[in-house]
Amino acid sequence: MSSETLPTTTTTLPDARVAAPDLDFVRRSKPASVLMDSLVLAKRHLIRIPRQLDWLIGVTIMPIMFLLLFRYIFADTVQATLPAGVDAVNYLVAGILVQGLVFGSMNTGLGLAMDSKEGLMDRFASLPMSRSAVVLGRILADMGIAIFTTAITIVVGLLVGFRPTTDVVDWLAAIGLMLLMAFTLAWLGAIIGLWLKTVEAVNSIGFSLIFPLTFVSSTFINPDFLPGWLQGFAKNQPFTLLLDATRGLLTGYPEVGNSGWMVTLYLVIALAVFVPVALWMYERRISQ
Repeated sequence: MSSETLPTTTTTLPDARVAAPDLDFVRRSKPASVLMDSLVLAKRHLIRIPRQLDWLIGVTIMPIMFLLLFRYIFADTVQATLPAGVDAVNYLVAGILVQGLVFGSMNTGLGLAMDSKEGLMDRFASLPMSRSAVVLGRILADMGIAIFTTAITIVVGLLVGFRPTTDVVDWLAAIGLMLLMAFTLAWLGAIIGLWLKTVEAVNSIGFSLIFPLTFVSSTFINPDFLPGWLQGFAKNQPFTLLLDATRGLLTGYPEVGNSGWMVTLYLVIALAVFVPVALWMYERRISQ
C-alpha cells in the first residue's frame, strides 16, 4: 500500500492586536462635522422634552403670565406714559416677546450646568465628536424651545389685543433680529453656565444679572417716566436698543431708522466675543 503525500496549506491568522482606527480626523472642528454633531446633540436634548413636560410648561407660562399681568392690571398706567396714538398693548407685547428671549437664554446656562453635574460633559469629551458641538448643540435645542414659546406668546398676545402695524418685510426683519438676539444671548448664557459651578448658582446669579437689564429699560414703561438718575442708563443700555428696534419693526413706535442695523452690528460683535469665550471656558471646564 503506497502512501501519498498530500499538499498542506498553511493558513496565517491575522494578528489579533489590530491598531485602533485613527479618529483624530473626526475630532477636527470642520464646519460640516461641527454642524452635524451639534444637530445630533440638539435632537438628543429635544427628544427628552416629552419626559420633562412640567419644565416646558413652566418656561411657556412665564412670558404668558407677564403678558396677562401687564395687559389687564398695568396697561392703563403704561398707556399714560406713552404718546398719543401709541397703543399700550402693542407696546407691552413687543417688550415681553424680547424679555422672554432674554430669560430663555438662561436655559442654556442651566442645561450646561446640569450636564456637568450629571457627568455628561466628561462622556461627550471621550466620544469621537467635535467638542464645540456640545455647546452649540445645547444652544440649538434651546433656540428651538425659544421659537416655540415665542410663537405661543404671539398667539396669546393676538388674543388679548396685540395688533402689529407692519408688513411682511418688517415682520421678517423683526423675526430675524429676535433670532439673532436669542442666539447671541444663548452664548452669554453658556458662559454663565460654564463659569459658575452649580445649577443653583446659575439659576440665582444668572437671573440676578439679567433682571436689572430687563426691568430698568423700556420693556414696560417709557424711560422718560423713570427717576432722573435711572433715565440715562435705561435709555442707552443694550437691552433698550434691542427693544426699541424690535418694537419699531413690529408696531412702528419708536421709529426704527438706523437702529435696526446698529443693533444687528452690536449683536454680531457680541457674538464674535461670546463664542470663543464660551468654547474656551468649556475646554477649561472639562480639563479640570
